[in-house]
Amino acid sequence: MQLGVGIFFTDYSVAPAALARALEARGLESLWVPEHSHIPLGGASAMPAGTDLPKKYYDVMDPFVCLSVAAAVTTKLLLGTGICLVVQRDPIQTAKLVASLDQVSGGRFLFGVGNGWNAEEMADHGTDFKTRHRLARERILAMKEIWTRSKPEFRGEFVDFPPMMTWPKPVQKPHPPVIVGGAFPQGARRAIDYGQGWMPHASRPHYPDVSAFLPEFHTMAQAAGRAPGELPVTIWSPKTEPDTLARWRDRGVARVIAELDSAQEDVILPTLDRLAELQRRLHS
Repeated sequence: MQLGVGIFFTDYSVAPAALARALEARGLESLWVPEHSHIPLGGASAMPAGTDLPKKYYDVMDPFVCLSVAAAVTTKLLLGTGICLVVQRDPIQTAKLVASLDQVSGGRFLFGVGNGWNAEEMADHGTDFKTRHRLARERILAMKEIWTRSKPEFRGEFVDFPPMMTWPKPVQKPHPPVIVGGAFPQGARRAIDYGQGWMPHASRPHYPDVSAFLPEFHTMAQAAGRAPGELPVTIWSPKTEPDTLARWRDRGVARVIAELDSAQEDVILPTLDRLAELQRRLHS
């Protein structure tokens, strides 16, 4: 099991280049960056965790910009969106962003995707909250066509384009893994349907222990004709207790993403040292 970190980069957090260098120097596996284009004022949508919306959600930088900077100063660190809100992004342009980042990073990009919870934010992008899951599926399938075909075309309910030519294609073949975020069972079903991995969040209120769902997830995957090895599980977690990490490792979790505060290096670096030591213990 590998350890990575996730962070909301802001203009008051550690810089992407500094954090990326520090992660690679400590042998940690990956850097994950979430996104919100904006937060509408007076919205009624509540966070899935049932908490007040932290300031960093209003202030977060664009993930593709931050990960491009991280790619430029590292050689081994994996780089992921955690998650990219594809329901708020044009699929043709997003496909080019993903392929370009995979190219400049030498094939190190992980495409974490999710369908979102902020209905008002989506509405400002012209997205209907009620149909977001169907929209996300189509956009991801359309992007796969763009990444894998020289003259892609797509005809769907929400995405429709005639044959085109668009480059570059990703370094990773057939494309960077699409790691689908979301709760059990709906998020797990979406991961089985069109993903190359599932990424649940450990701190959702209805999770006693997210890893308890793994046997049923594997059963669902096998029933759909997917081998467990095709769908590695990444757990996003604000807490990283050694006993919990060991239990998740033993249950077959592939990766844990430790959520960092949007803080400066003096706060972040000791946390990275602790995570690096935990990773060494997990591998011993």
